[in-house]
Amino acid sequence: MFTNFINNCKESYNELVHKTTWPSSKELTSSAVIVLVASLLIAVVVFLMDKCFQGIMTLIYP
Repeated sequence: MFTNFINNCKESYNELVHKTTWPSSKELTSSAVIVLVASLLIAVVVFLMDKCFQGIMTLIYP
């Protein structure tokens, strides 16, 4: 059982080192900026929806 664990660790290491393609610094920065902008956009949309819903509820339940 312990040998299975060691073999699994060796295979995982081999895959990470030799078979995985890692993004370049430029690609990583570009992706991070896209995720940041999308997250901010979604946060603004949710905030605006919340404020609209709050206004509607205030009209219904004064």
